[in-house]
Amino acid sequence: MNPSLRDRILRRLESLSDDRGYQLLDYVEFLESKYAERQSPPPSVFQRFAEGVEDAMRAGRVSTQAIGQTMDLMNKAMGVLSGVTAAGKSVANDFVTTASQITTNPLQKPPAPLPGPDSTSTAVPPNAPLAPPAANSDKGSPPQR
Repeated sequence: MNPSLRDRILRRLESLSDDRGYQLLDYVEFLESKYAERQSPPPSVFQRFAEGVEDAMRAGRVSTQAIGQTMDLMNKAMGVLSGVTAAGKSVANDFVTTASQITTNPLQKPPAPLPGPDSTSTAVPPNAPLAPPAANSDKGSPPQR
């Protein structure tokens, strides 16, 4: 469907009540089943669940206002769950990347830490030998009391 036609239809839908909107949805689903030229994109798991709840509420003759409020709440919950899912995927990807780096190069030493803001340029590397103590230049003089 071209964008201008889609926009025109959406403008007309704004003036309809929820009852008429559901009638229109039923008609569009009927038209799709009879005349669709291509497969519509499949809904996500969350969308399928929400649409199932919505259809069950419609079949139970629940008021459109109650259905609308329920669907608004479910959409907000799905947004939160989508964020949690994205964060979980990000953590899992980081874990897999780190694990694959470790298994690819198991004997490779980790990179040296970067100097912090309170470190100085005269820091001694951890593996450097300790310097001998400085010689006492006062060897010939008696100890002071």
